[in-house]
Amino acid sequence: MTASTRYDDVADLLARRIAQGTYTVGDRLPSIRELCREQGISVTTAQSAYARLEEMGLAAARPRSGHYVLPRPRPRDLPTVSRPAQRPLEVAQWDQVLAMVGSAPSADQPRRLGAGTPALDAATLKPLGRLLSGLHRDPDPRDLGYDSLAGHPPLRQQVARLATSSGCLLHPDDVVITTGCQEALAIALRMLAAPGDVVAVDSPSFYGAMQILEAHGLKVMEIPTDPRRGISLEALELALDQWPIRAIQITPTCNNPLGYTMPESRKRELVRLARRYDVAIIEDDIYGDLAFESPRPKAIKAFDDEGRVLLCSGVSKSLMPGLRVGWIAPGRYRDRALHEKYVSTGASATQPQRAVAAFIEKGHYQRHLREIARRYQRQRDIMTDWVGESFPDGTRISQPRGGFLLWVELPGPIDTPRLNGRLATERLHVAPGPMFSASGKYRHCLRLNYAERPTASLEAAIRRVGELAGEMLEYPDSEATLP
Repeated sequence: MTASTRYDDVADLLARRIAQGTYTVGDRLPSIRELCREQGISVTTAQSAYARLEEMGLAAARPRSGHYVLPRPRPRDLPTVSRPAQRPLEVAQWDQVLAMVGSAPSADQPRRLGAGTPALDAATLKPLGRLLSGLHRDPDPRDLGYDSLAGHPPLRQQVARLATSSGCLLHPDDVVITTGCQEALAIALRMLAAPGDVVAVDSPSFYGAMQILEAHGLKVMEIPTDPRRGISLEALELALDQWPIRAIQITPTCNNPLGYTMPESRKRELVRLARRYDVAIIEDDIYGDLAFESPRPKAIKAFDDEGRVLLCSGVSKSLMPGLRVGWIAPGRYRDRALHEKYVSTGASATQPQRAVAAFIEKGHYQRHLREIARRYQRQRDIMTDWVGESFPDGTRISQPRGGFLLWVELPGPIDTPRLNGRLATERLHVAPGPMFSASGKYRHCLRLNYAERPTASLEAAIRRVGELAGEMLEYPDSEATLP
């Protein structure tokens, strides 16, 4: 057993003792020396175990005194179950999406508190940086030409190996590498539906997928979604009975933006439902590897024995979005997926694929996931406390099971697009709720990102959002002139 695995085990043991009440809030934990003697570990391993507990938000060090158990975050009311329109709709909201993604962050841009960008400062990403630098300094001539249309074979092999952690049995030939997960979703939707067709989605839903639907003239059937259990299978079944739905597009694990993970039993039932109505499922698993629980939850694809689930994922959220490395496991639609890949972008860039393949093969990816998931879980709790303390009474907050995005439901009269208008004067920006709906619902909701390390500056920005939301609630008439 390696030292890194050992300190993880010791940290998990202490975390279990805290959860079981062996150590309660304010209790002093065993000293470094006591822990070394009890567990038969080195001082370095004990120190690393306590560092891990601090990252998890379970303990804090006091100078010359030791480590003490911290209070757990107070439970918050979850967002309400969504109630979208009960008919297919055309997608809009492009102007709000463009405001979020249309330009690179710069000194003269607002601080984007709701962007879907992961932490890029993690020390566990340094090996990836070295791999990329090496490929640029001494490029293989083969990297400068076109790669295989299906993608770099070593990367497809590593993706197939990774898939076992989500319960999926894939052969490398089952995988097609794409230019990010966004292209994987676009390929899937273009294959399965023609202009005017209806696609069912969870609601609220990822705005990137919604814009693909809009661009291809598809209509959206938004399905009520629970912040704990995910899409309502009962409402979905009614919709399948009533409307000619061609596909179901869903993010069932560490959902964006609600953060839920569908229970395994409901994932199985969703596959059975799709089989009964003979529709395909497009599964966006881009956040699945960032689950806080271990082992990570199974994908819907794990329960598919007919090839009707198209699994889409990538490393834009788990590693770096700038790599533009994604993939699709299209099941029975593989040949059509290759054709769609060819007519959209052709082969993807080779060097990022090589770097990601080597990063995974050398074990760096799993280590990075362990580190970053713990960090995100701790930062989720900190962000939840900031929002709970500074936003108006009646605010509801999601409890993400993974990833780095928080969904906030404000008291009804507060309009988040207008709130963004006020925030813009202070160089701040949130992701307003209407971006996540075909019909422009969720005007009283917003999305926040907690991937950034907690700082006084970030806390002040979040608290300022809460203050302005409170002012809008108290003086609603003063917002009449805002955009």
